[in-house]
Amino acid sequence: MKTAILLPLKLALLTLILFVCFSVGSAVAGLSDSSRVADPAASTAALLAVCFLDTLALSYPILRSRWRGWPLVLSIALLFFGVMSFLSQIETVVFLQLLVARVSPDLVPRVLLQGMIVAFLFTPVAVLVLGKMRGPAEGAKPNPRLAMPWGEWAWKLLAVAVAYVLIYLSFGFFVAMPLGGMAFQQYYAGLQMPWWMIPFQMGRAMIWVALALPVIRMMKGSAWEAGLAVALLFSLLMGDLLLLPNPIMPDQVRIAHLVELITSNFLFGWVVVWLLHRHHASWRDLLGLSSARRAGAASPGS
Repeated sequence: MKTAILLPLKLALLTLILFVCFSVGSAVAGLSDSSRVADPAASTAALLAVCFLDTLALSYPILRSRWRGWPLVLSIALLFFGVMSFLSQIETVVFLQLLVARVSPDLVPRVLLQGMIVAFLFTPVAVLVLGKMRGPAEGAKPNPRLAMPWGEWAWKLLAVAVAYVLIYLSFGFFVAMPLGGMAFQQYYAGLQMPWWMIPFQMGRAMIWVALALPVIRMMKGSAWEAGLAVALLFSLLMGDLLLLPNPIMPDQVRIAHLVELITSNFLFGWVVVWLLHRHHASWRDLLGLSSARRAGAASPGS
């Protein structure tokens, strides 16, 4: 009962702390002026919503982590910065700066600086408030997560890369474009996809994997918990930023990308964990059709 009462209060407190971290990061990075919109009240409400969603996404793996202390802080902070800022700004550089020339070159470094400040200010506080800063790591039981032969790693990483490209292209064409309508076509008018986009996105998929691996390894419980944690982190930490009105992107295009990113990244997070969380003896085992899979499912760490 005490935990049920305290947890919502902690989440509310962390939401406000994250809001302050975003404000500090924006001020230090010089983004305060460039982020002004016509309706400051709506912008503030949107930022509070972003902070609440980010707090939920980050709190779940922190609370369910086997790890504690600074290893947990560093892992979550790097993931927070990587998904929210680094991976999103790769997209900004390629599309909005290189291909359609919508942003100035100095914006990306400032956004990266803001993201670093936010992630490394907020994460230690979140781990402390949620009671995971002190105490021994819960590593007494064998942890089979991510334990597999190198050959299996090779084909699974290739499968992740291919899956990411398919999800990326499919959700772009069948979700973002229809939702964006004519505004989307006008915004990206003249855009030509270069030949290197597919290998580029496959390489980007490996960054997503690198950020997901510590979460897969640290999570307690069954594999579905790790899958849910990674899916929420991938989808919300990047997608919910598009709740914020911005002068670079029209509202209809922004909302189209919001839906596209949240749905596609949520699916991709599940795919990453499904493929990589443990060794699979065969395709039947991977698809859950073999006795090996049923035996693995019976184990709490599978």
